[in-house]
Amino acid sequence: MAHFDSTPPALRHVVVLGHPAEGSFNHAIAERYCETVRSCGQEADLRDLYVLDFDPRLRADHRPGSLGNHLSSDVSRELGLLRQADVVVFVYPLWFGMPPAIIKGYVDRVLGAALTPDSIAHNVPDAVLDGRTFATLSTSATTRAWLEEQGQWQSLHQAFDRYLLSIFGMADGGHTHFEAVVDDLDPQYAREMLETVEQTARALCSTLAAARHAIGARRALESFAIAE
Repeated sequence: MAHFDSTPPALRHVVVLGHPAEGSFNHAIAERYCETVRSCGQEADLRDLYVLDFDPRLRADHRPGSLGNHLSSDVSRELGLLRQADVVVFVYPLWFGMPPAIIKGYVDRVLGAALTPDSIAHNVPDAVLDGRTFATLSTSATTRAWLEEQGQWQSLHQAFDRYLLSIFGMADGGHTHFEAVVDDLDPQYAREMLETVEQTARALCSTLAAARHAIGARRALESFAIAE
């Protein structure tokens, strides 16, 4: 009798990094997150958009629903990774109160590759991202209190976090923000923030593992009930 391995694939995190400077604190955040995920027995794919030389510009013939629309090789590659992902994590600095253009371009070209205005209007689930968990780790040189005073934090949360969760059908994995991240960062403060990154990653890993276990247990009970 043939034996089939019923072991599910490892839970996978796709970490999208949008910072141009090697050795930046954003790089340290992304690397610590990935290291923690792997130590939890899950998989992490780090997508450093600047190293990949990712082009954030959405071309006319690449827009969803446009005549002759076709996927470029870089977008196809990213979509292939996202299809295997359980979690999508954005890591980026706030520039002028918003994510960098390269992150917005990843949303335009990759996340939105198959989502037309009609799909959004009629709440059609996104085929690639529906059911995935979406989390964000961001930094700013200013304080969050200052961002809130300017109305920028609320705008970011509404226009980027909540909107993306809604139109792509993703679950909320939280937005962890680190303030006052400057070039001459205090080493102790940096260590404390990286510990928070580790805690965030472990919590997400635990939540995912518990959810998978619950699904497996429910299916086992259903199979047992059918067998009886």
